[in-house]
Amino acid sequence: MEQNIIAVSQVNEYIKFLLDRDELLANLCVRGEISNYKVYPSGHHYFTLKDAEGALRCVMFRSSAQRLRFKPENGMQVVAYGRVTVFPRDGAYQLYCSALTADGAGDLYIAFEQLKEKLSKEGLFDPAHKKTLPKYPHTIAIITSAAGAAIMDMLRILAKRYPLAKVKLLPVRVQGVEAPAEIAGAIRYANRYQVADLIITGRGGGSIEDLWAFNDERVARAIFDSEIPVISAVGHEPDVTISDYVADLRAATPSNAAELAVPDQQELRKKLSLLEMSMQQSVQKTLKLSRQRLNSLAEKRVLQNPLNYVEDRRVLLDFLSTRLQAAGQKTLHEKKQRFVRLTAALDAMSPLKVLSRGYSMVTDESGKLVTSASTVRLGQRIHISLRSAWRQMYSRYRRNLQMAETSKSFEASMERLETIVRQLEQGNAPLEESLKLFQEGTALVQSCAKLLDSAEQEIVKLTKTADGTPAETEYVRDE
Repeated sequence: MEQNIIAVSQVNEYIKFLLDRDELLANLCVRGEISNYKVYPSGHHYFTLKDAEGALRCVMFRSSAQRLRFKPENGMQVVAYGRVTVFPRDGAYQLYCSALTADGAGDLYIAFEQLKEKLSKEGLFDPAHKKTLPKYPHTIAIITSAAGAAIMDMLRILAKRYPLAKVKLLPVRVQGVEAPAEIAGAIRYANRYQVADLIITGRGGGSIEDLWAFNDERVARAIFDSEIPVISAVGHEPDVTISDYVADLRAATPSNAAELAVPDQQELRKKLSLLEMSMQQSVQKTLKLSRQRLNSLAEKRVLQNPLNYVEDRRVLLDFLSTRLQAAGQKTLHEKKQRFVRLTAALDAMSPLKVLSRGYSMVTDESGKLVTSASTVRLGQRIHISLRSAWRQMYSRYRRNLQMAETSKSFEASMERLETIVRQLEQGNAPLEESLKLFQEGTALVQSCAKLLDSAEQEIVKLTKTADGTPAETEYVRDE
């Protein structure tokens, strides 16, 4: 009996024909654990589903993989949907996967946790990055649906709490495939053109699928990059999205976001009233203290009787004059003996004494003494000083020692006089300086005495006439 021989490819094609006609294999749901998961540059995903008893090769083409809401990972329990067929070229059968969901926890939950972990590691949730909200916002940009109930609630609360704030609505879709791109774009637009100093983005409640736009990575990064502070207000209080983690402040609801965004005008009015009261009390206290100080100054002896000031200064002047005389006498007595001892040696060394005997003093152009003719060259200019020239120089020196009467103010003169007395009492100054100080002090005593005499002559007394008006009368000093 002759046997029919067929090719390998024919066998594979026949098996593929049989598998494709099987209704069970054409619409299959398979539960298993992912292993050997790989994504190729083409965008196709290849992996193996396994359980304790066996394994099944799987492939998910790029068109189907783009609809995944989470990132499949090795070890993850999933349910794969698709059909089983044979690839004729290598004769291997595999599951052509059209959809993939997480087994147990939903795929959206898995996607949420994966993105949350990723962004947390990158620092998008770091509290240090959170910006402070403006205390009194001038303009608020609300990024939400123009048709939702959330925008109406926020507008109502903002107008009631803080009508000074301007509100700009940037309408976007808050659910659907296009929503994440629109929300992220509105946030970047508000920053690019600085349309507000505070942003509120969010929507009302709904299912996790309805709120999913605010779990999108694009929205999260737009909030993180925003230079304008952002309040996230998505869903109801139990709902927490990725946007809530990234935003500078999370609000439980859109209505709560409006309350957190602005102060309450009623509380502001109370605060203003308290500040006004405090200000009035402070002014009254200041006026009271000023009045008390004025009364205290008016009662001072110097204002009650101006002559007391002059008399006090006259007593001080007399005291300083006495000290000055005593210090001067002491200084002269101490210097006199030394002067007597040095007079003889000084007289012997005096150029005037030498010159009086007919001698002269010769110096070169630089003022250096010429002691020998050998030190002078032919044509050199020299200076010869005789007795008369030295007497003129000495007279000019004596005139420079005389002190002119000072023109300082009274207080400055008194301070200078006290300093001179202290220096003379110490006895450390050279004689020439001591004489200068004594002469200056004497001039200051005379000057201060003149100023006091003049002040006494100018003092007037303020008296009151019978009708209570003040009048000036010249003061005549009692002799």
